Amino acid sequence: MQATREPKSMRTTQNKRNAAQLWIVLARCYRAVSALVERSIADLGLCASDFMVLEALLHKAPLTISDIQSKVLLASGSMTAAVDRLEKKSLLIRKTTPADRRARVLELTAEGRLTIERAFKEHAQDLERVMSVLNGGEKEQMYEGLKKLGQFAAQALQESTESAEP
Repeated sequence: MQATREPKSMRTTQNKRNAAQLWIVLARCYRAVSALVERSIADLGLCASDFMVLEALLHKAPLTISDIQSKVLLASGSMTAAVDRLEKKSLLIRKTTPADRRARVLELTAEGRLTIERAFKEHAQDLERVMSVLNGGEKEQMYEGLKKLGQFAAQALQESTESAEP
């Protein structure tokens, strides 16, 4: 794949990128990688929300629905629908806890564990293929930069929300 030069109107002095350019590149990158990830997951017979729930349970189980929701950033309705679908497919079960009988924790069934272990392995391989365009140093640099940006944006959002409250 041959690189194309950007138009002069998109370059700034000394070829430094501005925030708007970075946002566009980040959004386009996210859209493209996200589409590949969703296709990869769909090829495994799962939708993205179901995969995220199963993956959270694989690595962190047992969890309540609200615990999973905060980890995978799904809306409440999407979360409930995903859990209902997965329970119907016998991939997870809901259990009560001795500490709080009203609370329900979710756990993978044996079939659910096999499904997500296989799916996660293939998903991880797909991600490695997509990201193989980056060398180790570039991956590390991207990771640190995106983490720093994300934490700053989250803090700024929290502060602006707090200052807007009466």
